[in-house]
Order: sequence, then structure tokens, then C-alpha cells
Amino acid sequence: MSERKALLILHGKQALNEEVREAVEARRAEGWELAVRLTWEAGDARRLVDEALAAGYTHLIAGGGDGTLRDIAEAMALSASDASLVLLPLGTANDFARAAGISLGPHDALRMLDAPAHAIDLGEVGGQLFLNMATGGFGSQVTANTSEDLKKLLGGAAYLFTGLSRFSELHAAYGELHGPDFHWQGDLLALGIGNGRQAGGGQLLCPDALVNDGLLDISILPAPQELVGTLRDLLSGGLGIGNMFVRARLPWVEIKVSEGLDINLDGEPMQSDNLRFSARPAALRVHLAPDSPLLGEGGSAQPQG
Repeated sequence: MSERKALLILHGKQALNEEVREAVEARRAEGWELAVRLTWEAGDARRLVDEALAAGYTHLIAGGGDGTLRDIAEAMALSASDASLVLLPLGTANDFARAAGISLGPHDALRMLDAPAHAIDLGEVGGQLFLNMATGGFGSQVTANTSEDLKKLLGGAAYLFTGLSRFSELHAAYGELHGPDFHWQGDLLALGIGNGRQAGGGQLLCPDALVNDGLLDISILPAPQELVGTLRDLLSGGLGIGNMFVRARLPWVEIKVSEGLDINLDGEPMQSDNLRFSARPAALRVHLAPDSPLLGEGGSAQPQG
């Protein structure tokens, strides 16, 4: 199969996106053979990835929001294929793409087909893989309950609006976290377990996370007495909030909570009171610029073909 042949797996809601269509046509005019397939329901991403790999594609493109990118990244990693992934961010938050320095414009994003592929880590919990971050506590509820109409109207600010309107539901959760040489217990307001750096439309929870260090960044926001004031600062990017976090960098961490902790996994909600998160090193090859903020020294750029 040609080295300049790729398959774009595009979220069905983007089927009529003219900017994407123009970007695809531009890459075709430059010699890339680009086929396009659409997802419509759960399970489509895994099926389309399997079909693409069976057909011999070595370059796949994930077009959609953070959830779509996660689904395709997970399917590719589970296939144990050598195929590489290009990210075409088309969602509201696009948290992983923003942190990685990937353009939100389809034309520039598709130029990453010509960039080197780097072996990056993925996170794993409960048999599921994630590309960006798992968030827990009130922030994950905000993300899960922000309406699609509001996201269309306000973009990333929709998460802030939803959070500010839901103070009455705010409560802390008692939790215990432990990993290698690390133990923390107490009431927490928010939790981030990051392969990437931000979640919830730009909240920088794990500011130093790297995707090629074989570790997960853990950020815990302990619950102070004045919960509402703290949340207002968190959601609006208030000064000094970073100093309140307890942080660690671990290959794995186990979490136990006294009540069900709402977890958001790259946009998908899940719930459990006992979870083990771990890093899966070099699980996927992703096209990133050599100066991507998420790449640490010693990252493995690999030739294309």
C-alpha cells in the first residue's frame, strides 16, 4: 500500500463540515490518498479501525471531539498494530490537542500527516484506555452535564457556565489514593489523573504531564472549608489555585472513596468506588510536532512508511 495513503474516521456530526471537506481535498491534491468513513453509534470506531488495519492502512486520522479521539486511540492500541494516528480535533474542548500543540484548523491539523510519529503512553482503568485524562469530583459532573446546545452556543465557556450554575450540588468526597511511595487521604473537591495536561474545556489540572515518560500525573484538589469560593476560582482560572493541589507522578495509583466518585474519562462518564489507574507506556504511535509541549526528552520519533 502507498506510503501516502490514509483513512479518516470522522464523527457523523461532522459529515457536512465544509472546512474538513476542503482540507481533505487539499491533501488529496498534494498526493495523499485519503478515504473517509463516518461513525454513527457506539462501537463504530472500533469496527472502522479494525477494517482499516485489515485493509492495510498504516495512517489513520481521528476526526472529532475528545471522546472520538479516545475511542480510536483505544481501538488502535488494543489492535497492537504499528499504524500511526493523526488527530483532527473537531470538538468543543479539544483538550488533548490544545495541550499537544495541534492546530484546531483542519487544514493545519492534516499537515501532521507529514510530521514524525512518536510512541506515546496511554492511561488504563477498568479495562479501558484513555488518551488524555480521567477527572473526578465536581468538575467531572460539570463536564458530563453540559448540554450539547450550550456547547454549540458558548464553546468551551459552556463548562464554566454550567459549573457556576450548579453550586447547590457541590459536595466533597472522601478518598484514599496510594501508589509507589505515595499515599494521600482526605476530602477532595477535584481529581485529575493525566496523560495529557488539561480537561473540561481548558482547566489545567496536570500542568507538567508528558505523554512519553511512562507515568501518570496525579493532581488532587483537597476540599477546604469554603467550597463554593474555591470552585469559583477553579472554574474561572483564579490566581493561586495551582498552589492548592497535591501532585505526584506515578506508574499506577489506586483510588478508594467512601461513596461513588463520578469519573469522566476523556468525555465519557463512569462510576466506581474502587479503581486502579496505570500507565501503558509507548502504547500508540501519534503524529506530533517534535517541539510538542507533551513530549519529554528522549521521545521516540519514528520514520514514516
